[in-house]
Amino acid sequence: MTDRSRPSAWPPLLIAIALEVSATLSLRAAEGFTYPFWLIPVVIGYTGSLWLLSVVLDRGMPVGVAYGIWSAIGVVLTAVLGTVLFDELLGPVQIVGVGVIVLGVLLVELGSHKRESAPATEVVS
Repeated sequence: MTDRSRPSAWPPLLIAIALEVSATLSLRAAEGFTYPFWLIPVVIGYTGSLWLLSVVLDRGMPVGVAYGIWSAIGVVLTAVLGTVLFDELLGPVQIVGVGVIVLGVLLVELGSHKRESAPATEVVS
């Protein structure tokens, strides 16, 4: 299958991120085993997220790019939503850290496009 006929990796990646963040927030809401109902979305979310990440890789996104985006956006969303939903502190140093994560993801993504557009080199032995 050529790259043009291959389905986009972005929709399953975005859904995988949403599931992972939902699972992590549900894990926080479960407070250990105090509220075991919340463990259901934890299991569903993590399982679905990892399965969709495998779909993303199968659709041709490089593993470093896919995992970098998945984990970084997950960290950022979890940190922000943790402050909104659970009144967790997000101090100035942590905000700078979130900014560094976002910048890192952008650099990884930009680097992957430069590599894809670079001419292939032939190995002569």
